[in-house]
Amino acid sequence: MTLPDFLVIGAPKAGTTALHAALAGHPELFMSPVKEPKFFLTDGPPPRRGGGPGDVQTYREHIWRREDYEALFDAAPPGTLRGESTPFYLYDRAAQARIRALRPDAKLIAILRDPIERAHSNWTHLWSAGLDPVGDFPAACAAEDRRVAAGWAPFWHYTRLGRYGEQVAHLLTVFPREQVLVLRYRDLVNAPGQALDAICSFLGVQPGIIAQVPRENVTAHPERSPSHRAVSLVLRSAATAGRHLPGTTGTALTQPLERFLQRSARPRQPLTWRQRRQVLAYLEDDFPLLEQITDTDFSDWLEPKDQSGGRVGSRPAGQYQARNGQPAPAFGGGGAAPGHQG
Repeated sequence: MTLPDFLVIGAPKAGTTALHAALAGHPELFMSPVKEPKFFLTDGPPPRRGGGPGDVQTYREHIWRREDYEALFDAAPPGTLRGESTPFYLYDRAAQARIRALRPDAKLIAILRDPIERAHSNWTHLWSAGLDPVGDFPAACAAEDRRVAAGWAPFWHYTRLGRYGEQVAHLLTVFPREQVLVLRYRDLVNAPGQALDAICSFLGVQPGIIAQVPRENVTAHPERSPSHRAVSLVLRSAATAGRHLPGTTGTALTQPLERFLQRSARPRQPLTWRQRRQVLAYLEDDFPLLEQITDTDFSDWLEPKDQSGGRVGSRPAGQYQARNGQPAPAFGGGGAAPGHQG
C-alpha cells in the first residue's frame, strides 16, 4: 500500500501550490508529481455534469481510482515521507472522514490566510480565467448562495471556504490535535524559513534544509474591458461545449483563451475598506471560534489592509494560472526560488 504520510489540506489560495513546491525540495520528503489530485473528495468518479463554468473540466482532473492515486507515490525513495496537497480537504467534511478511514495516522497541514484576501484571490483567479462573469468582487460574493444551491463546485464558495473556525473545529473531531498543524499564511510569506522549519519539525524531518517558498500560482488581474468581456463570453461558451468532449479536449479549447486574457495582466488589485467590510459580514462571526480553538489572535482580519492584493507583485514571466490536476516538473524534487502565491 502506497498512500501519503501527510497532506496539505488547505486552504485554497493560501499558498498550497507554493508550499507543495517548497516541500519537494527537502530530501526526506516526496511530494506527489500531481499537485491537488483530489482523491479523497469523492467515493468514486466525480460528477460528470452540472456545476459552474469550467467545473466539469476540473472534475475530469480528479485522480479518483485508488490504483492511480497510489501510483503517484511509487517513485518515492525508500525512507522518505510521502505527501500530497489538495486544499479542499479542510473544507470537505466527507473528505476528512475518508482520510481517517484510509490513513488514520496521517499528519495534516492547514494554512490559513486572511479570509477576505483569500476570497478576493479566489475570485480574481476565476475572473482572470474568464469563468466568473461577475466583474465586481462583493457582488460575486453576494451571488454565492445562489451558486451553491445550483451545485457549483467548492472553488466558487468564496466566503464559505474562509470560515476556518467551523472547518478546524470539525477536523479536530476527526483527527487528534497532535496530528494537525495550523499555520498562518502571513508567516509563510514574511518568515518562510521559520514556517518551513515548523512544518519539518511537525513532520519529523530535519529542519534548516529548505528556507524559501517559490512564487507559484500568482494571480493576475485583467481589467474590465470590452475585450475581456467578449473573450470571457467565448471562453465560457467553449467551456460549456467542452462538457460534451472526451478527456481534456475541453481544456485544450479554453486554455489559449485563458492565456490571452492573462497576458500582460496587472497584479491583483487592492481591496478598498468598503469592499472588505462588505465581505467581512459573511465571515466575522466565525473568527471567535477560530481564536478559541487555536488560541491565536486574528483581530487583524477585522482591520483595513495597507498592503492588499498587489503586495505579491507581478506574476513571474512565462507563468500562467496553475492547472493543479496535471503533473508539474518542479514537483517531486528540486529546489525553489523565493516568493509566494497571490
